[in-house]
Amino acid sequence: MPTALFIYMILYGGMTVLAGFVAYKQVQLWPTNLAVEAGIFPFLLLVVITSTIAQLYGQKLANKMIWIGFIPLAVSAALIFLVLQLPPSNEMLEFRSDDLAAFERVLGQTPRILMAGPAAYITSLLLNVWIFSKLAGSGEANTFGLMVRGAIASALSQAVDSVIFITLAFYGEFDITDLLIGQVIAKVTLSIVLVPFLITGGVKLAQWLDARQTS
Repeated sequence: MPTALFIYMILYGGMTVLAGFVAYKQVQLWPTNLAVEAGIFPFLLLVVITSTIAQLYGQKLANKMIWIGFIPLAVSAALIFLVLQLPPSNEMLEFRSDDLAAFERVLGQTPRILMAGPAAYITSLLLNVWIFSKLAGSGEANTFGLMVRGAIASALSQAVDSVIFITLAFYGEFDITDLLIGQVIAKVTLSIVLVPFLITGGVKLAQWLDARQTS
């Protein structure tokens, strides 16, 4: 197995789990008033990794990695459920009740959110890889073309991700219009500003690692 592929597979599994934890916090995109859930940052790394894999090792392998990403998601969800059911220690109940409440509040997400996350994950990442690969055509790859393809694929897939997740998780509970518009704008902006450079960096790093392996 190429060194870069091995490293990116490990990183990919970690990011699929981390995205669900950090998404609980909303961060402001300075200097605007736009806010985005912090899960976008590890999720953008998932976009970068799958795009890099598609670029260097093929669309089929990138899609396979996306499906395999359900394994760490399922295992982590099962372990979280188990931990939440286990009784806390007497010391925690007596002296750290605030910590316990925060822990249970963050990890005890509603079933709708737990279902919305994987649905948005699989749809948007498969869409990203498909668009990224289709835009490549049969022409010779170059850095500028790689950046443009990465930005377009990420922006479109992130817009779809926002629509799916927010609709499934919150529709009917409150008016989701402002949240949906803000999330789409914020995620598309990050996709255009960050992803092109991250993908080119990811491809160059992978090529360097694989070249060292064969030297």
